[in-house]
Amino acid sequence: MKKIKVLNLYACLGGNRYKWDEVADIEVTAVEWDEELARMYQERFPNDKVIIADAHQYLLDHYKEFDFIWSSPPCPSHSRVRFGQANSDRENYKPIYPEMTLYQEIIFLDNYFKGKYVVENVIPFYEPLIPAKKRGRHLYWCNFNLPNELNGRPQPKGFIETGSKPNEIFHEIDLSSYKGEQRKDKIACNLVDYQVGKTIFEIAVGIVRKNQANQISLFDYLTSNE
Repeated sequence: MKKIKVLNLYACLGGNRYKWDEVADIEVTAVEWDEELARMYQERFPNDKVIIADAHQYLLDHYKEFDFIWSSPPCPSHSRVRFGQANSDRENYKPIYPEMTLYQEIIFLDNYFKGKYVVENVIPFYEPLIPAKKRGRHLYWCNFNLPNELNGRPQPKGFIETGSKPNEIFHEIDLSSYKGEQRKDKIACNLVDYQVGKTIFEIAVGIVRKNQANQISLFDYLTSNE
C-alpha cells in the first residue's frame, strides 16, 4: 500500500495527530498560522511538512492532493463558555459574530473532496447549522460513520496560570518554550485527546485502504482483459 497523504489543518501542536504513526504509513502536511506553534509542531513531528499559512485558503488550493483531511477551525466564536462571558457583560468578552469558516469548510469538503474528512469543533451555544456527531465535549462532521465511543480518556481538571499544567501532562506536551501571543491554558485545553484522534484516524484509514485495494483490483482486471 502507498503512503496515505494527510492534511492536518489548524494543526496547533498536533493533539489529534500524535498517535497516527501507530496506525499507518503516512505523509502529513500540517498548516498552522502561529509561527511559534508551527515551530513547536515541527520539533514534535520532524517528518511532517509544516506550512505557516492560512489553513482555510490552503484547503481550497490543495485539497485534491490528499487522501484524508482533518480540520479544526478556531472555536471561540462558537463556544458556550465565551457566549456566557459575553452575556455577563465582562469587558473583554463582547458579543461577536460566529465565524462561518467552520460551515464553509464542512460544505466544501462534503461536496468537493473525494477522500475522507473530519471537521472538529466545540459544542456551540446555538443549534448547529449542519447536523454533527457529538462525542464527549466535541462535535465531528465527517463523511464516514463514527462509533459511539472514541476511546477518550478522562479529562484533567484544574489549571495553573502559566501553561495549564494538567492539560500539558494529559496531552504530553511542554509549552514552556512557547513565546507567542496566545494563552497557554487555551492552547493546552483546545487540543483533541490523542486517543480520540487515533480512533477516528483508524476508521478513516481502513476505508481509504479498502478504496485503494478496490482501485488496484479494478486496474488489474482491466489490464488483464486488454
